[in-house]
Amino acid sequence: MEVVVHYFAGHRDITGCSEERIALAEGATVGMLWEQLIVQYPRLAGYTGSVLYAVNQEFSTLETPLSNGDEIAFLPPVSGGVPSEVSLFRITQLPLDPTPLVLHVQSPDMGALVTFTGIVRNHFGGKATAYLEYEAYEAMAVPVLERIAAEAQQTWRLGKIAIHHRIGRLEIGETAVLIVVAAPHRHEAFEAAESIMNRIKQIAPIWKREIWSDGTSEWVGGEHERKAHTNDKPV
Repeated sequence: MEVVVHYFAGHRDITGCSEERIALAEGATVGMLWEQLIVQYPRLAGYTGSVLYAVNQEFSTLETPLSNGDEIAFLPPVSGGVPSEVSLFRITQLPLDPTPLVLHVQSPDMGALVTFTGIVRNHFGGKATAYLEYEAYEAMAVPVLERIAAEAQQTWRLGKIAIHHRIGRLEIGETAVLIVVAAPHRHEAFEAAESIMNRIKQIAPIWKREIWSDGTSEWVGGEHERKAHTNDKPV
């Protein structure tokens, strides 16, 4: 059989092309293709462990079987890199990427995977937002996120859970929080993801400051409680 392999960024520099057709034996997997490419392009071996896999525009694993005509992409680390070990719970100033979390949380015995992405919007409470600032008591925040996940796993039948939260300055459209929940069925996964987000707002030592377009600002506590500092100016 024959498949089409797409190359990006550093992979394209190594192979000297953006795509090529590769002949494979019947029954070949993504992992077998990757090993074959390393033989053809030895420098690709340096990406082993950090590369992500996609078959026909869907993320896959090394064990995914291939069929004639499939399109495969081996994705090098995106801006900011892909950590060699994925932390399920993290407070970070770096942009959030759901892909490593999804790949780490999913498993063959879980039929549902729900990802919640909290995005910075351009308004709140009828006022225009310029950007947000998040602050956290980091030493405590990660254990609290772990506790929230453990509570959810005691309430519903779930697999792995991942929670990543940004701190620092976030622009409109950036991701502030990622929650990934695996469960045998979608009902539990959806309910757990919503509950986890609510618990983060209730007990996680993470604070949000709205910087308004008029230059004033306001610390926002929960969904209904606010502590206003309307005379504060953005830094």
